Amino acid sequence: MATATYTVKGMTCGHCVSSVKEEVGEVAGVTEVDVDLATGLLTVTSESPVDAARVSAAVEEAGYEVVNP
Repeated sequence: MATATYTVKGMTCGHCVSSVKEEVGEVAGVTEVDVDLATGLLTVTSESPVDAARVSAAVEEAGYEVVNP
C-alpha cells in the first residue's frame, strides 16, 4: 500500500469534495480517496505509488488545482 497527500485549492463545499473524490477514485490503482474540505488535504491510497501527474490531472478534471503536486 502507498499513501500520498496533496493540497487542493478551490474547494468550497461538499459537492466540491464529491467531485474530487469521484475523479481521483477513477485513477488506475487508487483504492481509497479521502478529502478534507476544511484543510484542502487530499489523501490517496493505492496498491502501489501513483504518478502525481495523474492525480493532478484528475483533480483538474474535477475543476480544482493541486497546489503541491
